[in-house]
Amino acid sequence: MLQLQYIKEHTDEIISRLEIKNVADAAARIADILQLDAERRSLQQQTDAAKAEQNSIAKEIGQLFKQGRADEAAALKNRTAELKSAEKELADRQAAVEADLNARLIALPNAPHPSVPRGKSEADNVVVAEHGERPVLPSDALPHWELCAKYDIVDFELGNKITGAGFPVYKGKGARLQRALINFFLDEAARAGYVEVQPPLMVNEASGLGTGQLPDKEGQMYAIPLDGYYMIPTAEVPITNLYRNTIVAADSFPIRHVGYSECFRREAGSYGKEVRGLNRLHEFSKVEIVVIEHPDRSYEQLETMKHHVGGLLEKLGLPYHILKLCGGDISFTSAMTFDFEVWSAAQQRWLEVSSVSNFETFQANRMKLRFKDTDGKMRLAHTLNGSALALPRIVAALLENNQTPDGIVMPECLHPYLGFDKID
Repeated sequence: MLQLQYIKEHTDEIISRLEIKNVADAAARIADILQLDAERRSLQQQTDAAKAEQNSIAKEIGQLFKQGRADEAAALKNRTAELKSAEKELADRQAAVEADLNARLIALPNAPHPSVPRGKSEADNVVVAEHGERPVLPSDALPHWELCAKYDIVDFELGNKITGAGFPVYKGKGARLQRALINFFLDEAARAGYVEVQPPLMVNEASGLGTGQLPDKEGQMYAIPLDGYYMIPTAEVPITNLYRNTIVAADSFPIRHVGYSECFRREAGSYGKEVRGLNRLHEFSKVEIVVIEHPDRSYEQLETMKHHVGGLLEKLGLPYHILKLCGGDISFTSAMTFDFEVWSAAQQRWLEVSSVSNFETFQANRMKLRFKDTDGKMRLAHTLNGSALALPRIVAALLENNQTPDGIVMPECLHPYLGFDKID
C-alpha cells in the first residue's frame, strides 16, 4: 500500500509513476484519495472541537454548582448532551470516510520505479542480459511431456485421475529429480547466507492482504472458506509475513530467508502448447528467497538476488535471458521486476522460471513492518523476493535440452543429490 503522506507530498510524481503501469484513471483515483483524506481531517477537527467544548463546559458546570447556580448548570448540561450526540454523528461519519479511504489505498497498485519501461504487455519487456548457447537438437527431439512418458518419470493422467489437470504425479527418477533440485537450491541459498524456514502452506486473510495477494489475486488463489484460509501461491506470502506487525533492528539488515514450499495457483486463461505438460500447473514446487532490507540498499540487494538466480541456472547449464518487465506486465505489488527465462530446446521457446522483485515499502506499509533509523525515527523497511527456483519449467528444460539417444544426461551439480547421472 502506498503511503498516504508520500502521496500528499509527491502527488504529481505518484500519478506519473502509476501511468507507467497503465493506470489510466490514476489522477482521478489520487484526487479521490486526497479529497477523502481532507474530509477525514475536517471531521477529526470538528470532533476535537466538540470534545474541547465539552471539557470546557464540564469545568464551567463544576464552578456553577459550587456557586449554587444549579439552573444555569442544568442548561449547560443540555448543551453537553447536544455535543455528545454531534460527536457520535461525527465519529460515525469519520469511520465511514476512513473505511472508504483505506479501501481505495489498498486497491491502488504500487508505483513502479521511474526506470521501469513503458509498455502494455509482455511483448514490451526489455531483454537486459543473455547467457549461454541454445542447444541444437536433432529433428526427432521430443518435447518434455513425451520424454516424461517415454521414461515413465511424470504421469499427467494419474494426476488428473486423483485430482485434476495440472496436478502431475512424479515417479521414480522423476521424483528423485524433484527432490534433488529442491535440496540443491536450498543448499545453494544457505551457502549464500539465506536462513532456511519451512512455512505453512496455508495463510489467513491478513497474510494475503499483507503481501498484496488480496484483494488483487483473490480469484487465482485456492480458498478454504470454512476456516478463512488460503493455499499459498508462493512461499513469499508466509515468509514475508513472519515480520508482519514487527519492528526490526536497523542493524539486522539484510534479513535473508529461503524456503521450499508447494505452490497452488488456479492459473486460468491459457490453452494449448502454453499449458502442455509442465509448462503450467496448479500445484508445483518452488524455492523462494525473501529479503527485508534497508530502503537505501534495496536496489543493490535486488542485483545480489539476480546474481544468485543467474548462478543457479549457470550451474545447471541452462541458457537463459533476463527481462526487465514493462509497466504493463509488472505485478500489482512490485516496483521493479526482472524475469528469468530458460530456453526450452524442443519447444523452441523461452520459459519463465523466476521473477525477482523489489516492492519497496508497498508490502511493509500493509504489514506495518518497520525499523528505527539512526535518528530514532520510525520508518518502513523494503521487501524483496525471488524464485530460486520454480521447478516445473526447470525440469522441462533439463529434460529437453539434455536428451540423447541413450537417455537424458543430468547436470554434474545434481549428481550428488540424485545418485545417478542419467535418466534412461
